[in-house]
Amino acid sequence: MNIQDRNKVFIDRSKLLDLLSRKAPEQSELNEILNKALKLKGLNLKEVAALLCVEDEKQISEIMDAAHTVKDEIYGKRLVLFAPIYTGNVCCNNCTYCSFRKDNHLIKRKILTMDEIAEETRALLRQGHKRVLLICGENNKNGTDYMCEAIRTTYGVKERGGRDYVRRINVELAPMETEDFARLHEEKIGTYVCFQETYDSELYKRYHPAGTPKADYEYRLTVMDRAQEGGINDVGIGALFGLGDYRFEVLGMMEHANHLESCYGCGPHTVSIPRLEPAVGAPDAEHVPMPVSDENFKKLTAIIRIALPYTGMILSTRENSEMRNTLINYGISQISAGSRTNPGAYAEDEKGTGSQFELGDHREMEDVINSFIDEGYVPSFCTGCYRKGRVGEDFMDLAKPGLIKQYCLPNALFTFKEYLEDFAHEDTRNKGMKLIKRMLEEYDQKQLIPKIEKNLADIESGQRDIYF
Repeated sequence: MNIQDRNKVFIDRSKLLDLLSRKAPEQSELNEILNKALKLKGLNLKEVAALLCVEDEKQISEIMDAAHTVKDEIYGKRLVLFAPIYTGNVCCNNCTYCSFRKDNHLIKRKILTMDEIAEETRALLRQGHKRVLLICGENNKNGTDYMCEAIRTTYGVKERGGRDYVRRINVELAPMETEDFARLHEEKIGTYVCFQETYDSELYKRYHPAGTPKADYEYRLTVMDRAQEGGINDVGIGALFGLGDYRFEVLGMMEHANHLESCYGCGPHTVSIPRLEPAVGAPDAEHVPMPVSDENFKKLTAIIRIALPYTGMILSTRENSEMRNTLINYGISQISAGSRTNPGAYAEDEKGTGSQFELGDHREMEDVINSFIDEGYVPSFCTGCYRKGRVGEDFMDLAKPGLIKQYCLPNALFTFKEYLEDFAHEDTRNKGMKLIKRMLEEYDQKQLIPKIEKNLADIESGQRDIYF
């Protein structure tokens, strides 16, 4: 595909609206769609639209059941944990739903120095984190030069004599040019994340006033193309649910995923589904334009899971603990823990700096981990695939035939064992060890168990950062 064709705006607003004008599917059609989903091959746009039109409680329950089966078949009982580091809340944009918008004078602004970023990293390492997401507002003070230095700073922090360090940095940054992405790639970032916010081009104009870089809908929509050109293997897309019709946003993400698959041979590595929460000084966050009910939020999560079975799904601390514990059963595979959304919050707990939004889950890291253990999930800090080069299209080539599973559970167990040895209190450690034992008893790759058990014993003896 040539450059001109690739960069065409691939969201046809009229087409998506037309798909959503149809009636809910008959039971026979629903059965056909869900049977296809259970083959783990994903769904096409028309099929996703049909599921989004379902309102019957019994049929929604059938969709949820299918999503549970797909989630369990591909991801099993493991859940990846991470934490964001907000490097600044200074922004030149004026998004009507975000506390960081430039016209909001109700929050204290701050851009972290490299020393402060290092302190934030140390604070997270002391909790047991190994994966972080670097985030900043959009302005000319913390552009590509700043972020490259921030990445080097974060990777460079070592704790406990060099035993603890960040093993993967993902970044959530404003759209940039191809040469900027090439620089980020040289710094060995993991996934580049950028949300379209809303895929509805008409609503986008309303929420992003003219005169700011973010007001350019098309430039934002094609950012993943530039990221791919710059060498970024894994990209993460998302929409902010509450700005538009949730059904339209899901179809927009499907079209975005299809575009990436057709142009680059690999769809998004992750999909994020944040729901709009209250935010100080942000009018559309205080009065959500199109609220998404809990039931519809569960439904859309399940539909995305069966439509994009091999794509990671991320849920942040916007949601409360009950919702988070529910959705891990129906699609979510990555989740933040112990998060703060204001710069400097981990090391100094700066109450004066403004948060991007209100948190729904205020639990500390170990409390989150305990709840997942109780649900039978292995908390994972695994970064093995990225460091072995199993990324982008290579990752999907292993994931789609199911071969990636031989790495995933063992690597999750190794990182979980590290956490239990180094950071957990005794009751958490005891519960965690019982879970590891149960996972090994149920593991179907019996030929790997001796090697897994040896690595677990080596971790108990003091070795770290073991992975397949």
